[in-house]
Amino acid sequence: MRQKILIVLSVVGSNTLFGQTSIRSQQLGGTTINPITTAVPFLLIGPDSKQGAMGDVGAATETDINSIHWNGSKLAFAEKKFGVGFTVTPWLRNLVPDINMYYLSGYSKINDKQTVGASLRYFSLGNIDLTDATGVHQGSYKPNEWAMDLAFSQKLSKNFSLGVATRFIYSGISKVYFAGSSGNAASTFAVDLSMFYKSNKFKLGDKKAVATGGLAFTNIGAKIKYSNDQNFIPMNMRLGGGLKTDIDDYNSFAVYLDFNKLLVPTPPIYKYQLDSAGNQTAQIAINPRTGEQEILKGKNPNVDVATGILQSFHDAPGGFSEELKEVSTSTGMEYCYNNLFAVRAGFFHESKTKGARQYFTVGMGFKFKVITVDGSYLIPTALQNPLQKTWRITLSFNFDGYNADAEKEKVEP
Repeated sequence: MRQKILIVLSVVGSNTLFGQTSIRSQQLGGTTINPITTAVPFLLIGPDSKQGAMGDVGAATETDINSIHWNGSKLAFAEKKFGVGFTVTPWLRNLVPDINMYYLSGYSKINDKQTVGASLRYFSLGNIDLTDATGVHQGSYKPNEWAMDLAFSQKLSKNFSLGVATRFIYSGISKVYFAGSSGNAASTFAVDLSMFYKSNKFKLGDKKAVATGGLAFTNIGAKIKYSNDQNFIPMNMRLGGGLKTDIDDYNSFAVYLDFNKLLVPTPPIYKYQLDSAGNQTAQIAINPRTGEQEILKGKNPNVDVATGILQSFHDAPGGFSEELKEVSTSTGMEYCYNNLFAVRAGFFHESKTKGARQYFTVGMGFKFKVITVDGSYLIPTALQNPLQKTWRITLSFNFDGYNADAEKEKVEP
């Protein structure tokens, strides 16, 4: 049970399941470790193998069946009438054998400017044995979390689109923390707001190229409540760009870059009480006048959602330099042959003081008429990393070729 609880608490790098709790700052080589924590961090796990093979980029990559997670506005640029796909991701497989995430997604074009989409993400944390304080077995429990999305994307011009998605989030992990009782499931709602730009083909030297750009605000929603505490969900801002170049009629090469920042307050540095000998204890000092915990640096994280989003840009105890460390980067590249075969690679970087997730990714994709199979594998930069042996497999189906812009190009002189 102890091992399983440890894994649950490290589901996404160093991010814990419960956010905005009082934590003691730790030191690493003189640098303060101060990661941002949220509830339901499974929403941050890249759900598909295509983007997963490119360092988890996704703001400005090409439209596919999994665009809802990365940037829902891309769906308006889908070239097929209808698509559906399924991804399986064994998670933290280097530690335990039964934590998995499943992702089912799809879209349907209404017309050449409008597209709707939906997805279901299911995260199973495996089987957990519960014991009381004396170690007596109290039964077993299989906690899970899931989220359901509905999305709509609209082209405002030939090159630009907007998107909105609504999300219902359910978390059934509370029994793990209330051993011997049933606990209470928690749930909340969130929305995504996104935009996407795709240029016309232009000359890049003697080649033809297409530039893309995207911005997505995801998981913007109310706090989720476990027991008596309310916790922020992983509200996130993703900004990215890409460039795809046609090497010739059959070969293409694309590069992408994303920046991610959690729109959640940074934990402050608290003042701790001293014992009779003048030594610091583990108890946070309470201001006798206000009755609130005393903060040495930073700002109070116990604020409403709107304030928390705005505060997230300027509340780091270490100032602007720490704010910059809260921005993670993803870089990825893709080589494609005749839209039938693709090779991908990427790198994800997060500051060592903000979670330390740093890993390379590789993957491949094959297309057989309407069926596409994509796979990816994650390679951490550090040995004995919980993310070792992480792989993803995506099977997708796209039907009814539909590309209004291409049809116009055929008839135009």
